[in-house]
Amino acid sequence: MKFSEEHDDTQFTITGYDDQSVRINDNSFNQGFILTPNHFNSDWQPQTFIDLQAQHLEAIFALQPEVILLGTGIKQVFPEKEIYLNLVNSGIGFEVMNTQAACRTFNILMADDRNVAAALFCK
Repeated sequence: MKFSEEHDDTQFTITGYDDQSVRINDNSFNQGFILTPNHFNSDWQPQTFIDLQAQHLEAIFALQPEVILLGTGIKQVFPEKEIYLNLVNSGIGFEVMNTQAACRTFNILMADDRNVAAALFCK
C-alpha cells in the first residue's frame, strides 16, 4: 500500500530547518520573517534578532494570534526589556526559544489548529 502526504497549498508549513535557514513550503529563508498557517511575511523588518525593536511587534499583533513564538536564532536569547514588556502587555501568550525549537513548536500547534504566529530569525 502506498501512502502519500496531502499538502494544502493555502497553508504555510515549516518543511525543514538548520542553523542557517528555515524552509517554508520547500523554499529556504535565512532572514527574519513572520509566519502563521495562513500568512507569510518575508519582508518583515528586522532581518536579524539583534535589530528587533518594540515597534516591529505591531505586525505580529495585527495578525491577532492566540500565541506568539519568537525564534531567536541558534541560541535562546531573551529580548530587551521594552520588547519583553510589549509582549507581556499584549495579552497574547508567547514563548521565546531558539529557532529550531520554535519551528518544531509551530508545526505542533499548527497541526492542532491553533492560531499561532512565529517570528523567526536565523541570525
